[in-house]
Amino acid sequence: MRLPYVKEEDLTSEADKAVLERVKQRRGEKGLIALDRTLLHSPPVADGWNSFLGAIRTKTSLPTSVRETAIARVAVLNKAWYEWESHSPILRAADGITSEHVDAVLHSLPRQVHKGIQDDKHAALLSYTDAMTLDVNVPDEIFAALKKHFSDQEVVEVTSTVAAYNCVSRFLVALDVGEKNLQKEPEKEWEL
Repeated sequence: MRLPYVKEEDLTSEADKAVLERVKQRRGEKGLIALDRTLLHSPPVADGWNSFLGAIRTKTSLPTSVRETAIARVAVLNKAWYEWESHSPILRAADGITSEHVDAVLHSLPRQVHKGIQDDKHAALLSYTDAMTLDVNVPDEIFAALKKHFSDQEVVEVTSTVAAYNCVSRFLVALDVGEKNLQKEPEKEWEL
């Protein structure tokens, strides 16, 4: 970690304590995580982050399999292993997701979706996630493939999720939150 983690007792103003309480409320029983303790160096940023990422995680219409596939793929592409370790278990537990799917999210080369492992909807999602993350500019054919499977609302939610978690991963990696930067890619856990 490049910055010390903030302790709850370090926040002394009423405004900062109110931010802390909102973050703790969203986290629930899990309590503050290393990301929160880093963001709390700037309580206004932590507050905005908490609100925005809370909406991305809990208020969109996307099924868990879609949301977590996108988040986990961003983590892999950006080598944000703290993010991967947080979200891959959620992806594994999502309805309809196989071990082969999770393995392909982790091990597919950039811009090379393993067709036949994911259904067409998740394959289009992965191609879109790769393009957004690696190229920023999404080719028309990749966008058209995504649109075949997602409504306009869902396209906005997918795009917001990929964009948000690119922000998260870049923050985590730049500040070495969770001390995972030196970790190599997780070992393959399943056979294809």
